[in-house]
Amino acid sequence: MAEVRVSADDEVGTGDTAPDLLTLHESIADLFATRGDWRRAYQHLRSALDIARAGSLRDPLTSSYNRRYLDQRLPELPATMAVALVDLDRFKSVNDTYGHLLGDRVLCRVADLLQEGLPADAFCARYGGEEFALVLPGIDHRGAVLLANAARLRVARHPWSELQPGLRVTISVGLAHGTGSGPRQLHRADNLLYAAKRAGRNKVAFHDRETAQVITHSE
Repeated sequence: MAEVRVSADDEVGTGDTAPDLLTLHESIADLFATRGDWRRAYQHLRSALDIARAGSLRDPLTSSYNRRYLDQRLPELPATMAVALVDLDRFKSVNDTYGHLLGDRVLCRVADLLQEGLPADAFCARYGGEEFALVLPGIDHRGAVLLANAARLRVARHPWSELQPGLRVTISVGLAHGTGSGPRQLHRADNLLYAAKRAGRNKVAFHDRETAQVITHSE
């Protein structure tokens, strides 16, 4: 049989080419496997996996949406919206104290807690590392603050000791609400997240609608 060469980099992730290449790699892998050529079968299965991952819109660890989905959706959303950027407080110490396997379990649990109670048109995406973004279209300022603080409280009050004795997890939240593009709102939320951190962590930081002053909320 003539050797078949297909590169996983050939037009991957554009238009309908990625699904076509995925099917092709899987078919070639099956063909090599039936002939007992496990090395080449494995190579094509790895190529198929790389293509599948490249086209995925879900984070493989937490099953929330990923940064790729966030970047695609933000420019499409209404002009008036809220974006909350969430960061786990002192997460490095969780990994250092309890190990990365437990750290991964914490990330998954936090993602689940953040997605509880979201409106139907809202979504949660893993922004990167221990950061998540909550995107809330069509919500007023007060509703956005209440929702963000409810998420903070769910995390703070979760029985983390059931996962590991002595474990405590909190989050800080930067909440941007108003008009403007989704990417601009995300940038504002990022700046507010740092304000929440500076205020002592386990807080929601946002701009007061009337004074534009930064408010940190932890009740």
